[in-house]
Amino acid sequence: MDFEQADALNQAIRLLSLRHRARAAALLAPLGLYPGQEALLLELDRTGPRIQAELSEALGCEPPSVTLMTRKLEASGHIRRKPAPSDRRASIVELTDSGRALADQVKQLWCALAEETVTGLPAETVADLPGILNTLTSNVDTRTPRHAHARRPGPGKPTRR
Repeated sequence: MDFEQADALNQAIRLLSLRHRARAAALLAPLGLYPGQEALLLELDRTGPRIQAELSEALGCEPPSVTLMTRKLEASGHIRRKPAPSDRRASIVELTDSGRALADQVKQLWCALAEETVTGLPAETVADLPGILNTLTSNVDTRTPRHAHARRPGPGKPTRR
């Protein structure tokens, strides 16, 4: 890949990331949420109560970020934290009724944002996007060894050797 192609690709990814986050922030603000908090709510909605350390891993966030998010969401009544029975130093985080209702609102908002984001793309491209984007994410994930995701095939694609 030459520099012009690399620059165009990197700029497109950077701008998409910035604009998507800004759009998400604008949509989340009326719900009283900041970017990142919706991911925590949706994770708890998907999995049920979790230990904060597990949330940190699942969200790809540093533990202090999850601690800050949980404090804010607890203060607003959307989650509750309680000591883990197996380890009193760990906190189990769970949604309250208010948090479940808010997660439902976030799901609707997330559907609208996704539809807005892919407007004008063919259905086949939209269906392929999660796999493509997950591969791109894996390619730059600093938490995994480089060789663990090298040459990973996309969805429905055969592995090349």
